[in-house]
Amino acid sequence: MGFLSVIAALQAASPARAWPLAALALVALGVAAQSTDSRGRAVERFEYASYTELASLAERLNYTQQSWMAGIREVPRVYLTDVPPRWRDSVAPEISVDLKKRLFFRVGAPLVLRSNELILRDRARAESQRDQLGSEPEFTAWIKALAERYGIVADATDELTDARYDELLTRLDIVPVSLALAQAAEESGWGTSRFAAAGNALFGQWSWATDAIRPLNQREGLGDYGIAAFETPLESVRAYMQNLNTHAAYAGLRARRAEMRRAGETISGWELARTLDRYSERGTAYVDTLHTIMRVNRLRDADEAYLGDGPTIYLVPVGEGAG
Repeated sequence: MGFLSVIAALQAASPARAWPLAALALVALGVAAQSTDSRGRAVERFEYASYTELASLAERLNYTQQSWMAGIREVPRVYLTDVPPRWRDSVAPEISVDLKKRLFFRVGAPLVLRSNELILRDRARAESQRDQLGSEPEFTAWIKALAERYGIVADATDELTDARYDELLTRLDIVPVSLALAQAAEESGWGTSRFAAAGNALFGQWSWATDAIRPLNQREGLGDYGIAAFETPLESVRAYMQNLNTHAAYAGLRARRAEMRRAGETISGWELARTLDRYSERGTAYVDTLHTIMRVNRLRDADEAYLGDGPTIYLVPVGEGAG
């Protein structure tokens, strides 16, 4: 069952509770048992029909340009559930370029931070319980499944040697916020691409699956390829990080990241961008573009951002052009 189907089921089970926030629709999800996540954090749903409503929510959460310029790096847990077609069709073309960028980064940063949080959660467990490999069945099954997902072993019967375990930890690490946001902006045209509107595809990842979104003009000799579609933007971000963390073309990124971690340095998106000359056919020109996006939009500070401890708020587009 998809996210929105789950939401519908919860609402059917118990009417949502409205919150008086101007004309905005901020409601708690479902029945009381579903109003918090597994870690006890409140889970809420925010329906919006205009980007101005998102701006009002951001003001309430102190998630603004002013707070960022003041050095506040805390980012609320606000997760967009769908890229509405109206962003591409009517909103982005009508607002200023500066506002378009701010909205894109404001919505994108929590998704990147959440994806990194999930990776670091797995990394922490893999590091802290390493000595339990082979002696603790539940952990052994979990770590082998993780190693398979990260391309370290072929299946659960493969031995997870020390060398393979070390390689797993090299792959099991974050993608800096500045880098992810710069690539999302470049690959999706600030979220305005047809692939973003049709399938929440923020990074233009190729796919030969039947549900992939076919380009209007496919390149000859490459088969019936398309762009991978995702149920939510968060899934797109997580797939992008999985790609960087597993594909052979990005071994240089992983090696440089591991060097920075061993040295106790902040893992820098600017530095890791230098390793992505194979991400695009444009080679080093693509790296230059990423650096330009980072420099012009002052994204390097985003590597200091972190998720706050407030509620999880799902941003649900409604109304005309929502989907």
